[in-house]
Amino acid sequence: MLGRVLCAALFVGALQSLAKASQGHISVVLLGATGDLAKKYLWQGLFQLYMDQVSNGHSFTFHGAALTAQEPGERLMFEVLKKLSCPPDEAPNRCAVLKDQFLKLSQYHQLSSAENYTALSREIEALLRQEGLKEAGRIFYFSVPPFAYTEIARHINSSCRPPPGAWLRVVLEKPFGHDLESAQQLAAELTGFFREEEMYRVDHYLGKQAVAHILPFRDQNRQFLDPIWNRHHVERVEVVLKETVDAKGRTSFYEQYGVIRDVLQNHLTEALMFLIMELPANVSRAEEVLQHKLQSFQSLWGLEKNSAVLGQYQAYASQAQEELQQAQDYVSTTPTFAGVLIRSDSLRWEGVPFLLTSGKALDERVGYARVLFKNRAYCTQSETLRDAGHSQCKAKQIIFYFGHGALNTPAVLVSRNLFRPVMPKDSWKEAVARSDLHIFGQPLSDYYVYSPVKERDAYSVLISNIYHGRKDFFITTENLLASWGFWTPLLDSISHQPLRLYPGGVENQHLLDFEMVSGGLAFTLAEPAELLNPTRHMPSDYKAIQSKYRQSPLVSAWSEDLISQLASDMEEAAVRSVARSGQFHLALSGGSSPVILFQRLARHHYGFPWKHTHIWLVDERCVPLTDSESNFFSLHSHLLQSVRVPYFNIHPMPVHLNRRLCVEEDRGTELYAKDIVALVANASFDLVLLGVGTDGHTASLFPRSENGLEGAPTVVLTESPVKPHQRMSLSLPLINRARQVFVLVLGKGKHDITTLLSRVGHEPTKWPISGVSPSSGQLVWYVDYEALLG
Repeated sequence: MLGRVLCAALFVGALQSLAKASQGHISVVLLGATGDLAKKYLWQGLFQLYMDQVSNGHSFTFHGAALTAQEPGERLMFEVLKKLSCPPDEAPNRCAVLKDQFLKLSQYHQLSSAENYTALSREIEALLRQEGLKEAGRIFYFSVPPFAYTEIARHINSSCRPPPGAWLRVVLEKPFGHDLESAQQLAAELTGFFREEEMYRVDHYLGKQAVAHILPFRDQNRQFLDPIWNRHHVERVEVVLKETVDAKGRTSFYEQYGVIRDVLQNHLTEALMFLIMELPANVSRAEEVLQHKLQSFQSLWGLEKNSAVLGQYQAYASQAQEELQQAQDYVSTTPTFAGVLIRSDSLRWEGVPFLLTSGKALDERVGYARVLFKNRAYCTQSETLRDAGHSQCKAKQIIFYFGHGALNTPAVLVSRNLFRPVMPKDSWKEAVARSDLHIFGQPLSDYYVYSPVKERDAYSVLISNIYHGRKDFFITTENLLASWGFWTPLLDSISHQPLRLYPGGVENQHLLDFEMVSGGLAFTLAEPAELLNPTRHMPSDYKAIQSKYRQSPLVSAWSEDLISQLASDMEEAAVRSVARSGQFHLALSGGSSPVILFQRLARHHYGFPWKHTHIWLVDERCVPLTDSESNFFSLHSHLLQSVRVPYFNIHPMPVHLNRRLCVEEDRGTELYAKDIVALVANASFDLVLLGVGTDGHTASLFPRSENGLEGAPTVVLTESPVKPHQRMSLSLPLINRARQVFVLVLGKGKHDITTLLSRVGHEPTKWPISGVSPSSGQLVWYVDYEALLG
């Protein structure tokens, strides 16, 4: 009790020493004063505010509040306050005085009922009356979970508002809802207690110095940017936040939100808006900034399922299972990685891709917004000469670097072959170029680099803006609902989408690289290996576990699900290839295994780009093409007659020439090889589909085959141990030139050979399938459970 009395006496004494200079008093109430956010950032931000404003006319008191009882709460709070620090450039003596004053001006209150809020308001009023101070306003900072907002808002509105003539500012921390509906509900509840101008929704990324400087930079460099800040000159815009940490310890939150809700819907979207919004005539007018930002939201295309690529680091499922105390078969479809393609139909940005990317357990910690400009220059000089100057051939880009990564500091970088930017000398300084650093593959000397004169924590910047009433650094209700309206359809469409698993850190390699394909995004590499939960009672949202077969990716499931996945993967490969080169060259094997695949493609994959697809045969039996034994006959019956492949895009093997079957003198193999060389770039098929025989043969390449296992890539005649004996086949070297090879293995009858092949090395003369090793490295095995597990 004596401690409380002493604290109160010091509180009043400190206020008296400042009262004479005050032009009005501000009471700051920090709700959740002993929580993690308050400990890490908010008290330090409030202390920074006090240091910045102590001589600027206002007096302050700081009220920490929580549900904890008075004495333990007070003890916890002051343990935090004693650890507050001053900036490095602050004189130690002044720092000690300011810190002492700040502690004396701070009090703890237990706020758990309406009566507690009434008592706090009366205490503030009595204190100011006693000191003869006029109240300027009150700041309530909600560092509490959103479920507590409504009750606290009700208490403030009914019992703790400042008197007429003084302002109220209520600061709200994210998350602001889970989707559009929940955001609307929360907004409606808060609107019942506070006016729009009283609410400050915090997105701490808007306080990061590089993000906060985007609009001022655009404003101060209008003369350079006005001609080039548009679709004619900008190639793409990227906003990226990569983290090396995982979600361990936070999976209960992450299971509800995931990476899109946690980072993309708010932090990255807000930074993007600063980059693409029309620049107001006066960037200092908050109303204009907010209105232009809202107009940018309205210009965005709606997001669809194919607008995103999603991943989950492998350890996440077990972490969630452990932290949430779930059963062993718990399945999580929560993404921890996302890349999203956004487009605008505004005249300025039509056709320009905006890429937002974030994830946990990635290879580096870095955040940036990057505008990459088109470069039409072609330079003929050598690399040495090119590097000696600032050639127009080098990439042209502007980067707002949020921090961490190679630079480890906020920065603005402008390519020297663009322009020397105008930067405010009082707050930004030109950095010394370090020869050992490279940013996006270019040495730092290729950029004009600027860093803050005084580095400030994001929360310190935002708390200062709350004090100054700068609403453009915060999220309005309209802005919030526009953002959720934009993101919610995508979130709904991907809620049960299978995720690409990645190991985490540098081991991810290129597994998460993605590319733009047919108006959406797709991972660049072949699908990751997936072993689906091998029980007949699998949930529809299966659990994927990365696995390998013969050091290559494995996809396994019951046959029907496996064929469905294979057909989808083939369609995706086709779409990607057509987007890249305008055509798709597909080589298909015969036999019984692919029949169900052909039927699936014919009946369900209407988006397959058949018009731009060339169909080739991997192998053929030496029978007329109308014979039921013919691979082409089977392919035609089950697929070709049902899809619209142009006639000249179908390439059957010429096994029947001059009324003879596979006669060497007719040179059918040479004709087919010449066709491949003439039509297929580098004789490299985009995709080859193979099967496996019980003896380890593939295509029509059999054990101890005299032709096709080695030598120059070509088409060969072979001998089969079963009738019809004669065959025509692509050789192993030709198969191994393909961009991708998929191997399909179905049925219990293939279990023995599947088991054997899992143990042997590269021995194509014994098992020809073991010689399949495409130079691209893109080999994926599709093996059903019966073949894999017997």
